Amino acid sequence: MGILEAIILGIIQGLTEFLPVSSSGHIEIGQALLGMDSLKENEQLLSVVLHAATALSTVWVFSSDIDKILRGLLQPKWNEEWQFSMKIVLSMIPAAFIGFFFDDALEALFEGQLKLVGGMLLLTGALLFMADRAKNTKKDVSFGNAIIIGLAQAIAILPGISRSGSTIATSVLLGIDREKAARFSFLMVVPLILGKIAKDVLDGKFVLSEDLAVPLVAGFMAAFFTGLGACLWMIQLVKKSQLSWFAYYCFVVGIIALALG
Repeated sequence: MGILEAIILGIIQGLTEFLPVSSSGHIEIGQALLGMDSLKENEQLLSVVLHAATALSTVWVFSSDIDKILRGLLQPKWNEEWQFSMKIVLSMIPAAFIGFFFDDALEALFEGQLKLVGGMLLLTGALLFMADRAKNTKKDVSFGNAIIIGLAQAIAILPGISRSGSTIATSVLLGIDREKAARFSFLMVVPLILGKIAKDVLDGKFVLSEDLAVPLVAGFMAAFFTGLGACLWMIQLVKKSQLSWFAYYCFVVGIIALALG
């Protein structure tokens, strides 16, 4: 794996982790288009590094909200901080359950399954299209909403379904305020990413060699800085109801993925 390959995939990850177009799907398409067969043996390690970068960019943007979550967990009281923390915890349960018990089965879905990616991108586009036309989006996230949004996040484990797109779209369709929907969507994934990284490291699924150190650092930096910009941009797009452009994009890329598959 070369430095340029890692940077390209880092940029793809940084942009598509926050923009509602499926990071996992675009990584698969990027590898197919660029003929990156040499990445296959290091694919899981690269995925962990790039996801760590976008998790860090989320922490950077939402540092005050994360502080609020931590205070709610450490000082359990029936107040706003505690309730918000519990909603984040509830939203994590469905994806954490599937990721823990079906990890090996899920990995098989990320092996050149471009037809699956294409079909799921079309589904993502349909969700975004409906969300952009939702009315009366002024509610807060309730405990029931948190579970439903968590189920949407669990389904988004499939390659081609955008995690941010599906969770934000689900939130908006439930009538939740658009800015709050985006904030909740980005915050709910951070513990899951960190947990997945810890699980993979403890399982010893990969070993870092010296020749991979520089490409991985380059990919990490590319994902982190593009992730910062994409995260801030996405919040503004959701507030302005401009998700339809990404719906059309998902339709086009989905059709291309089906053709490539």
